[in-house]
Amino acid sequence: MSAQLTANKAVSFSQCKLLYTNAAQLPQVECLQALVSQHGLSLSLSAELITVKLNQKNRELLSAESTHPIFLLNDKNKLSWLSGGLSVAPEWDKLQRRVVSAGRKTELLLQAAKIAADSHVIDATAGFGHDSLILASTGARITMLEQQPLMALLLLAEQQRMNAQPNWQKLMSRLHIINTDALSYFMNVQNMTAFDATDDIDVVYLDPMFPEDSYQDSKTGKGAKVGKHMQALHHLASPPTLAQEQQLLQNAQALVSSNVNDSIDVNGDGDKIKHQGRVIVKRPQHAPLFANQAADDSWQNGAVRFDGYFV
Repeated sequence: MSAQLTANKAVSFSQCKLLYTNAAQLPQVECLQALVSQHGLSLSLSAELITVKLNQKNRELLSAESTHPIFLLNDKNKLSWLSGGLSVAPEWDKLQRRVVSAGRKTELLLQAAKIAADSHVIDATAGFGHDSLILASTGARITMLEQQPLMALLLLAEQQRMNAQPNWQKLMSRLHIINTDALSYFMNVQNMTAFDATDDIDVVYLDPMFPEDSYQDSKTGKGAKVGKHMQALHHLASPPTLAQEQQLLQNAQALVSSNVNDSIDVNGDGDKIKHQGRVIVKRPQHAPLFANQAADDSWQNGAVRFDGYFV
């Protein structure tokens, strides 16, 4: 999940503090600074060795006193972002059991996306990358777009950390993280006259930021609780406007429309069926339709809904 920043936030997030807990972590600090440089992230990391214990009280004090975003590098070299006293990180290793067992019987997202091992998916609002992992569990290649440089660094650092574990390397190789906004990326790809036709995009996945009150039923007041990752994103981003939603959906549909006549092996049994490009939009169960446009199909449970727009 990602969204547009307000103008004042975009300026304040260019300089960040990077707090680490041990002098032996200097090589990892340098590695993070190299990631910023290699990927052209508009961040400046000011590294500082911290000696106080990072308990909840000190986290809250650090958040209150700092005028810049704070990254924390713990003693296990896991990078997190300190937001409003909350320490948040992708923590992909905690999803291992879910990734291993992911399938259409258990994952609504996979029911909606209907992708195969040879599919190419654009996760246009990557956020903490959890849904990208589920999509990649199918063997599909996932291009992860994340507009916010701060979030992009968290993703890149987590990919690097998990790639050091042999059982995660194949999955990590299927993830391509790009720091860009979705709309610009869609338009650039569509305008590329030399775009490789063999690298068609089968699915575009959108998990846009939405107002905090979208999680509750307007009549009953009941709904899903907002977790700490979502709380952090609300500090960072603002929901798209209706006009932005319409632009995103229209351009996403245009991106997957180029290969609607192709056939793919959905079940992995050699029998190919006509491919249907699709845009999948994740919403809270009681949220209004994205871009005010009715979906062609929808998959939902008690908390979340996946709306499908077919091309």
